[in-house]
This record gives sequence, C-alpha cells and structure tokens, in this order.
Amino acid sequence: MKTQHPDYILIGVLVILVILGVLIVYSVSASFSQERFGQTFYYLKRQILFGFLPGAILAFLFFKIPLAFLKKIVLILFLISLGFLGMVFIPNLGVSIGGATRWISLGPVSFQPSELLKLTFIIYLASWLTKSDFSSLKERSKNQKKGINEKIKLIAFLIVIGLISLFLIFQPDLSTLGLIISIAILMYFSAKTPFWYTILIVLIISGSLIALVELAPYRMERLLVFLNPGIDPMGMGYQSKQALITVGSGGISGLGLGMSLQKFGFLPHPIADSIFAIFAEETGFIGSLILISLFLIFFWRGFEISKKSPNKFSKLVALGISSWIALQAFLHIGSMIGLLPLTGIPLPFISYGASHLIVELIGVGILLNISKTTI
Repeated sequence: MKTQHPDYILIGVLVILVILGVLIVYSVSASFSQERFGQTFYYLKRQILFGFLPGAILAFLFFKIPLAFLKKIVLILFLISLGFLGMVFIPNLGVSIGGATRWISLGPVSFQPSELLKLTFIIYLASWLTKSDFSSLKERSKNQKKGINEKIKLIAFLIVIGLISLFLIFQPDLSTLGLIISIAILMYFSAKTPFWYTILIVLIISGSLIALVELAPYRMERLLVFLNPGIDPMGMGYQSKQALITVGSGGISGLGLGMSLQKFGFLPHPIADSIFAIFAEETGFIGSLILISLFLIFFWRGFEISKKSPNKFSKLVALGISSWIALQAFLHIGSMIGLLPLTGIPLPFISYGASHLIVELIGVGILLNISKTTI
C-alpha cells in the first residue's frame, strides 16, 4: 500500500461547483437581500461564513484524520446525529417551517440534523457491513456461521432503517428518507450480501412507502399533480409549473447571471429548493449541461476511488458518499424539469443553506482522504 496525492480531478470539480454555488446564490438573493436587509450580500455572507468556511475547515480535518480512527468513532457520530434528529421535536428547540419540523435552533444558529444523518449513516453502515462474524457464533461451522450472520445483518439493517424512518416520517421528510434508503440499499448490495436479501429489502421498503403515500392525502395529491400537472396549476402544481417555465425561459445560452425574471416572486424557494431552475434560466441549456456533467464527473471519480480503495470499508464509504452527492443532485434537477415529483432537497454545493454545505464538504474531505491511498 502506498500513499499518494489526492484526486486532483475531484478537487477541480469541487472548486468549480462551489464557485458556481457562490455566483448563483448571490445572483438569486441580491434583490430581496437588498429589500429586506439593505445590502445585496447578506445571504452570500451567511453562506460563506456559516457554510463554506466551517465546511472547508472540517473537510480539511477529515481529509487528515486516519480512516481507522474514523471507523472507531463512527457509532458515536451516528448516535449523536440520531440524538439531534430527536431534538427537533423538543418545544422551543425544534423549528417548524411550512408545517415541517426539521430544524434545531440554538440562538442565532439553526441547522438541519437530517443532513448530518446522511453522512454519519453512510460511514456507520460501511463499518457495520464490513465487520467479521459475530463472536457468539464462533463454535459453529464456517458456512453455517456465515448464513446466520447474513440473516442477523438483514434483520439489523431493517431495524436501523425503521428507526431512521420513524424520525423522518414524523418531521415529515420523505424525500430525505427516500434518498437515505436508496443509498443504504446500494451499499448493502455492494457489500456482497445475498442477492435475494436485497430484493426482499426493496419489496418491504417499497410497500411501506406506498402505504405512507396512501395514508397522507397531501402526498397522494403531490403524486397526482406530478402525473398530471394540469389538474391544479395554481395550487399543488404551481411550483412544478413555474419551474418548467423558468427552465424553458433560459433557452440555449440563458438570460445571463443576475437576469432571471422568475426569481422575483414567481418561483417559490428560488434560493434553495428551486435553485436549479434559476440556474437554468440564467445559464441556459449549455450551463445546465455543464452543471450536470460536473456531477457526473464527481460520481465517476468517486466510483474510481471506491474501486481502488485498499479495503472494503473504504470502498463502501467512497461509494456511499459519491452516490449520495450524485443522486441528490439528480433528484433535485429531475424535480425541476418534471421528471420526478418535487423533493424539497437542496442541490449539493449550490443551494443556499449552511447545514447541507458543511456536511457535503466533510463528505468530500473523507472521499479525498480515501483517494490518497491505493494498492
């Protein structure tokens, strides 16, 4: 095993994505930042001071931290993230916005615990899936021991997913839950567990998600609006309709940075949940294609890092982080161009919000840490 330089292509992609994020956040927020706070840089300064700078510092720390040590402390990190997830339901501590209780407020600082959960769960799952046979099964034959171990892993996997699901369902945050479950299933399958176990997990979780949609009328309404946007164009279908108008307004080359018209009260949540639509309006098809290509390159480099990783733990962590960033990006983009229902999840490195940016930068720091060491 030898230590080498980190993946420079991945670093280059990250730098470009962060720069694009800074530019588009300022472009979208400048007008209403001036209107509300008397300065055009208010939201940009907050994004840099509370998001990018602490994220960059923590990313460097996790770039340097030994991966073996990270594996040892990951259970503590995962339990802390679960604790934060439960704290959103504590009165005067949890913050409700738009009927969803997903934030914790600590004085002037607020953050979204589910963002931290994405990363800690990926690392915890990688650590757990790479553990050797349980010591209590030592007396059994090797094949029998392996079969029992796989069944225990299956049951434990479903229990952990069920626990996370309870927290996120009551917030509610089904988009994040769907993202986490998708990554978990991919990692479980990649750990060379029995194939039919993966099929069983998919069937169980699919049935549960269908039941959740049917039990909550607003979720069924969103699904119906997605399938037929014309049934409620000024209600549930308004954001989807405006997002398509915004994306289409950009044409081939876009209107130019800062020239978006839809951000002036026409498109809901232009700085966060709908930021890709504004990006597409201002940079056009060409800019959108470049952005999508950057996320594809990000996933390609992460996948290559996973393939070359020296051990199973590193392989699964690299696969989980790269899949998380890429899948979240395409869920966001897909919801803006009508390929998927509205998700409400941020576009990685681009959307306004400190919580997701900090955790995403930490994730890249870990990915670059893994990329330093190859066989």
